[in-house]
Amino acid sequence: MTVDAHHHVWDLSVRDQGWIGGDSPLRRDFGLADLAPEARAAGVDRTVLVQTVTVAEETPELLALAAAHDLVAGVVGWTDLTRPDVADELARLRELPGGHHLKGVRHQVQSEADPDWLLRPDVGRGLAAVADAGLVYDLVVLPHQLPACVRAAARHPGLTFVLDHLGKPPVASGAREPWESDLRALAALPNTAAKLSGLVTEADPAGWTPEELRPYADAALEAFGPHRLMFGSDWPVCTLAASYGEVLAAARTVTGGLGAAERTEVFEATAARLYHL
Repeated sequence: MTVDAHHHVWDLSVRDQGWIGGDSPLRRDFGLADLAPEARAAGVDRTVLVQTVTVAEETPELLALAAAHDLVAGVVGWTDLTRPDVADELARLRELPGGHHLKGVRHQVQSEADPDWLLRPDVGRGLAAVADAGLVYDLVVLPHQLPACVRAAARHPGLTFVLDHLGKPPVASGAREPWESDLRALAALPNTAAKLSGLVTEADPAGWTPEELRPYADAALEAFGPHRLMFGSDWPVCTLAASYGEVLAAARTVTGGLGAAERTEVFEATAARLYHL
């Protein structure tokens, strides 16, 4: 079976998603009832549900969804890493309904103006609390922020950092540097992993092909190895460029040179191990 290590849901009647443009096809509700048939049809039996907004109320909602739906095996939520009582807040979240599904924390670092946001002392204290709680930290960053990710991961060797969407490489332009060098620097640290996700929306959404994605997937496979790389659909964001099935098929195409055991790592075992699913 397959684990989808990265997807989202949202209900606009509960909370606006301010990052979605007014005329975007994403400006509607996307729920587990929409995802589940597509995921099951693709052979996906477990998923990791990931936060979308920096609002404290969202994480309890995601945990409750995980408790109510057997498809969701883990949640990467959000909390303010700079709050002085972040350790207590993480403990509180774990006591909520579905709290045992909390596997990691994420912040929208890509939206921070400071490229060294991860290196701030107050953020560092929060990252230490995430490590002490036995949780993973997901990195959603842009390529120019990768050097700070490297330094943060080196400062916190006891915390596993998971790079979402391979750090959003410039697939549409075909450029690979300095993204690839920075990716390799991050992968050189043993407490890091990455998600083979989000590439179709970094390519030309109207005309991408798996071959355009392959150089970036190959770089990640060489840098991290299959045991530290995991598939994620990035649904429903991926629907801007591809269906759920097309994203999974593309991931299988660009990893087609792997052996059976290595493919199991990318499509199941890495996510299950790192997120304790």
